[in-house]
Amino acid sequence: MSASIAATPDGAQAQPAPRPPMRTLGLYLLLGFSAGLPFYMFNAVLTLRLARHGVDIVIIGFFAWIALLPTFKFVWAPLLDRYSVPGFSRFWGRRRGWIMLSQLGIFLSMVAMAFTSSDQSLPLTALFAILLAFWTTTLEVAADGWRIELAPTQAQQGPIVAANLWGYRSAMVAAGSGAVLVAAWADWTWAYLAIAIAAFLPFPMLAAMRPEQPGATGRIRALASGTLISLALIAIVGLATALIGWAALSAVQGAGFSAQTNVTPIVLAIALLPFVALAIALPRIRRLPADAPAKMPGFIAPYVEIFWRFGYAVLPVLAFVSFYRMGDVLTLTLSHPLWNAAGYSLEQISVADGIVALACSMAGVAVGGLCAARLPMTVALIIGACASAVGNWVFVWLWYAEPSAFVLYVAAGVDQFGHGLEGAVFVVYLSMLVSPRYPGTQYAFLSGFAFLLPRLIGGAAGAIQKQIGYDGFFILSGALSFAAIFFLPIVMRVRPRAGAVHG
Repeated sequence: MSASIAATPDGAQAQPAPRPPMRTLGLYLLLGFSAGLPFYMFNAVLTLRLARHGVDIVIIGFFAWIALLPTFKFVWAPLLDRYSVPGFSRFWGRRRGWIMLSQLGIFLSMVAMAFTSSDQSLPLTALFAILLAFWTTTLEVAADGWRIELAPTQAQQGPIVAANLWGYRSAMVAAGSGAVLVAAWADWTWAYLAIAIAAFLPFPMLAAMRPEQPGATGRIRALASGTLISLALIAIVGLATALIGWAALSAVQGAGFSAQTNVTPIVLAIALLPFVALAIALPRIRRLPADAPAKMPGFIAPYVEIFWRFGYAVLPVLAFVSFYRMGDVLTLTLSHPLWNAAGYSLEQISVADGIVALACSMAGVAVGGLCAARLPMTVALIIGACASAVGNWVFVWLWYAEPSAFVLYVAAGVDQFGHGLEGAVFVVYLSMLVSPRYPGTQYAFLSGFAFLLPRLIGGAAGAIQKQIGYDGFFILSGALSFAAIFFLPIVMRVRPRAGAVHG
């Protein structure tokens, strides 16, 4: 597929494509499950855990900034395209090698979170949550690059994205419901240990898979050497993260920031910086010759290429993607603290995050995948934005309604359906913007940038909630998600510049 075809987001004239094989769909169901389990544990489940321990809502909001780490996955995504994990990659290939390393990192980080689940030391809680977010994101980068290589067209992407999100969202639901239920029966230590074991189950399944090259030998030796090298890498990353975190925390405290500081204006100013930087850089990038990206170092070539290809149109595209997932991110930040404040028990929250959320999320993903595969992308994106907005506004009704299981389950169901639908459409849209030369890195950049503004605001969610209440917060978050529609008349007219040379 040429870059121009891949970058054309409107699917009205999409060419027929064969359906991906069932083994590919099954693979991405598994990979989605592997990434979804840990994501909920450093996000929604952690915010609920902190709320149950009486941590201030503003501090809980700050923990939402941990989810910013996936936003910057484009920083290390080129390493996954360029380097292999010794041991693992020699037998199973580069993509699976990184996935196996990531699963080891996920398991050990979650075990560490289990044994610090009293949250007596919030910096320590934050350290292990950050490590869990890092390894979860690394797994997603490897899986996303593989997915785009396997299915380069919009018609092929729809079923694979749906399978991946079925696995991802079912795992999130299993993690949320299962962890909360175990915490209700035992404590948070057992909850995190149970999910850590479940998250590690795909590792032996991957280890049992066929080698990348038919006839390759040395499975046991590759597994042993890959595990030892991976443990060393995980330890190095953990130590580096601890040192960086200590320096950052010291700097923040030295500057006088605390839970009482109004961080919202600061957050909004920071959110504008990437757009300002892009506006400054674009004129020079636009003047480059067509073969310039191909001659640049592999670390920066993917980013220069996408800016060269879209030119100034990249600014409204990035603004659009920043708003589109706003409702999803902000709901995940404060929905569980809201349920706790409204008086719902851990058992009720477990059911809402379990059977109800699973059924509605799967239905939403299926509808979203169908919309992305069958409808013009403009129409599919509008449907997704509306569904996301309703998924936020339903929590206003929950806040004012008399607490009951029915109210909680309806609100959770509407939320999961809307955001599942929106997410499926959005993944296909982003996949159509990338160049086939740099699928993993460019997708990592676009999907990461899409969550930058929402997650920056998410970190200030606690401070915003104190100013306007839970009702005002969810009215605002739904409106921001709906506002993405107003970018579509501009975004859908964007066409890539032809002539890029990829070498």
